Amino acid sequence: MSFSKKNNKKSNSSKSLPSSVNPNAAQQFLRKKKKERSVEDFVKGIKKGDRTILSQAITLVESTRPSDQIKTQRIIEDCLPYSGNSIRVGITGIPGVGKSTFIEALGQHVIAQKRKVAVLAIDPSSSVTKGSILGDKTRMNDLSLEKNAFIRPSPAGRSLGGVARKTRETILLCEAAGFETVFVETVGVGQSETAVHSMVDFFLLLLVPGAGDELQGIKRGIVEMADILAVNKADGDQLDAAKNARKEYRNALHLMPLKESGVNPKVLTCSAIEQTGIGEIWKLILENQRLTKKNQFFYKKRKEQSLFWLHEQIGNGLKDFFYKNEKIKTRLEEIEREVLEGKRNSFSAADELLNMFLGK
Repeated sequence: MSFSKKNNKKSNSSKSLPSSVNPNAAQQFLRKKKKERSVEDFVKGIKKGDRTILSQAITLVESTRPSDQIKTQRIIEDCLPYSGNSIRVGITGIPGVGKSTFIEALGQHVIAQKRKVAVLAIDPSSSVTKGSILGDKTRMNDLSLEKNAFIRPSPAGRSLGGVARKTRETILLCEAAGFETVFVETVGVGQSETAVHSMVDFFLLLLVPGAGDELQGIKRGIVEMADILAVNKADGDQLDAAKNARKEYRNALHLMPLKESGVNPKVLTCSAIEQTGIGEIWKLILENQRLTKKNQFFYKKRKEQSLFWLHEQIGNGLKDFFYKNEKIKTRLEEIEREVLEGKRNSFSAADELLNMFLGK
């Protein structure tokens, strides 16, 4: 009797399981869903400020599939006339400086000024697993709930020293969607600062007090790029250390040449947690924009950035084309072994591969 009941239970549970009559049904459904949005649908949705469609368009931008890339370029071209009407702010600083908390505080302040804010957070990718944390929506919980905020974490991977290759295109799409303020957060390591500097109007370096000699550990080049140096965590028992750091950086900046923009960088203290100094920083960003537009540097810089990214894309495209070449793939493995074993030097090996690629 008990055996019969057990069998009945098994029979009933198996009936409740979903049918697998068509194992390809899920894939067919996904393909059908993908076909639903045309280029026109994407552009129309982006112009309306539809955040779901904007997110889907950015996913296409980040895709490496050739078919997605063709569609992406058409979307970007159609959105281009509606882009460019924002202020682009790059924000960097060493890990632990409080970038996410600072961006959330600044973002909420900007939204209170009746502006829409997009945050493009370049998330560190593991060099071992290639995975990324993508936790900025969690760290910026309050900001992510704002209807006039859009937060997009993207895995950095290996591109441009930690900056996602497609961040510039993503900026254009966000602008077309009506976001007048775009924050680009870097991982704060390597060459990511240089890459972000080449796609923003304003560059903010976030610093932390009490880290020993304040002028050590920060590359001079990064300090020279900054339009504002903000010493964060200026609260509680760190307030005096923050004030001392500000004083030291102000003295150091006097020794540096005048920036090409003609606007001297400023050094401030702030507390993202207590939200002090945030309003003053935003005023300086707007003032910098006003002055650089007046002296035409703002427009000159954007044109130069467009040329820079033209050449970057050419370089990236050629590199991808090179490594996808079947002859190169086959010979590369052999040459790599020869170099590792000390039978070939790197330069002659590279010349051989390039000559093979060019058909010489």
